[in-house]
Amino acid sequence: MRTLRAFTAAGAAALLATAGTATAAPSPPPAPTAQLTDAQVDTAVRRLDATVAEMMRRTGVPGLSVAVVHDDKVVYLKGFGLRRVGDPATVNPDTVFQVASLSKPISSTVAAGVLKDPADFDRHTELPGFALKDPWVTSHVTTADLLSHRSGLPDHAGDLLEDLGYDRAYILDHLRLAPLSPFRASYAYTNFGFTAGAEAIARSRGATWQKLSADTLFKPAGMTHTSTEFQAFVDAPDHAATHVKNADGTWSPRFVRDPDAQAPAGGVSSTARDMSRWLRLQLSGGTLDGKRIIPADTLARTHLPEIVSQPPASPTGRTGFYGLGWNVGYDDAGRLRLSHSGAFELGANTAVTMLPLEKLGIVVLTNGAPVGLPDAVAADFFDTAEHGKATTDWLALTGALYAQINAEGRSPTDYARPPAGAKPAGEDSAYTGTYENPYYGKATVAATSEGKLTLSLGPEPMVFPLTHYDGDTFSFETAGENAVGRTGVFFSPSDRTVRIEYLDADHLGTFTGG
Repeated sequence: MRTLRAFTAAGAAALLATAGTATAAPSPPPAPTAQLTDAQVDTAVRRLDATVAEMMRRTGVPGLSVAVVHDDKVVYLKGFGLRRVGDPATVNPDTVFQVASLSKPISSTVAAGVLKDPADFDRHTELPGFALKDPWVTSHVTTADLLSHRSGLPDHAGDLLEDLGYDRAYILDHLRLAPLSPFRASYAYTNFGFTAGAEAIARSRGATWQKLSADTLFKPAGMTHTSTEFQAFVDAPDHAATHVKNADGTWSPRFVRDPDAQAPAGGVSSTARDMSRWLRLQLSGGTLDGKRIIPADTLARTHLPEIVSQPPASPTGRTGFYGLGWNVGYDDAGRLRLSHSGAFELGANTAVTMLPLEKLGIVVLTNGAPVGLPDAVAADFFDTAEHGKATTDWLALTGALYAQINAEGRSPTDYARPPAGAKPAGEDSAYTGTYENPYYGKATVAATSEGKLTLSLGPEPMVFPLTHYDGDTFSFETAGENAVGRTGVFFSPSDRTVRIEYLDADHLGTFTGG
C-alpha cells in the first residue's frame, strides 16, 4: 500500500516535471442545470390519476393521498380510496395519515429551524440518560452523527425493545449496551439514535419535541393537521386507519401502531395538504408565502451527504448517501435528488421525492402495510416527467424490494415442521422460572394448566405460547412492528440460560436464570 508520504512525493514529482509548461489547470465540470419544462411536468401530472388508480387496483391498498409541488405551486392534490375498509368515508387531501419514517426529514427541518447555525449540527450531543457503549464515542457524538445514522449503533437498535413495550427512557438508557460499529465510518439506520439527537435538541430548549415542532415548523408553516403525538392522530376525525394484507389478498385494519417512543423518527402524522406546504418550504430554501420559516443555510445543511448509505452495486452504479434525515443522491445529470420512505409493517407506507434544481416534489401517503405503492407512484411520476412515459414497471420493482426487506430477519429454520426423530422435551421444571437479561429485562417461563409453556417478555408483560420443536428447543410467533414469524427459543437447563433467536442478532438475546 502506498503511504501518504509516498503519494505526496509522487505528486510533488509530477508537479516539478510540468513546471514552466503552459498547460492550464483543468476546469471543473459545469454545474447541472434544470432540464424539465412546464410541459413535461404537466404530462406527468396528467398521468397521475390513471397511475394511482392502476397501482391501487394491483395492490389493493385501501387509501392514498398525493401532493405535487412545482415552482412553489401545488399543481396536484388529491385523495383516493377509503380511509378504513368497511367504512364508506373516502380519503381526501385533509385526511390524516401516519407518515412513519417520513417523519425524519420533517424532524430535521425542525432541527434546522431551532439550531440556526449549520455548525451547531456538529456540536456534541448531550442527553441525560443516553450513552453509547464506548465512552469516547459518547463524549464526541454529535447531532449530525445521530441524525445521519453514523453513530455506530446497530441497525434498528432499540426497535425490539419498543415492540416489547418499553418506553423511550428505558430504550435510550439501554442503548449503552448495544455493540458499536466504527464511529462515523459505518451506516446503520437507527430510529432511536435519531430520536436521541432530536430529543437532545428539545431538552436543550426546555421543551417537548411536539411543542418544539409546532412552534418551529407546524404553526408558522400553516401545517394545521400535523403532529408528532399519536393521540392527535387518533383524535383526528378524518384519519386513515392502518391496514395489513390478509392471506386471501384483502386488507384489514387489524393493528394500531403507537410510535410515540420514537416520535421524531417515526411519530409524525399529517395530510397531503400540509405536506404540500412543507414541500414548498423545502423547495424554496426555507421560505413560505414570502415569509422566512427556516434559515436557508441550516436547511441546506440537511440536504448534504453525511455518510455513504448505499455503495454502488457495479462500477457504473451511483453511490447513495444519507444526509440529515434525507436519502441524498445525484442522478445522471448531476442533479441532487432527495427522498425518504416511511413504512409501518402494521399498516402504513409513505414516500417523498424532490428534485430541488427543478423545484419539483411529490409526496404520497397510504394506509396499507408496505408493498411499494408510494415509492412506485413517485418513481413513475418522475420517470414520466423525464421521458414522457414510464420506462419500467416501477410497482413490480419496488414491490420486489419491499418483499426482500420483509424476508430479512426470518429464521432459516421452519419451526412449524419438527425434524423427523425429534427428541422429546424435558420436564417443565427444567425450563420454568425467571431469567434476567441486562438489555431486554426479565423473561418468565411458566407452565399452564393445559400442560403448555408460555414465555413472558417486556414490562407489561407480553405472553407468548411456546411450541416444542426438538429437545430443549421451542418456538413462538413474534408480534409487533418488527415481527419475523416464528423464532427459536433455545434452553440450556444445565446452566439455566435461554437464548431467544430473534432478539439475538446483536448477541444480546441470552437470558440467565437464578
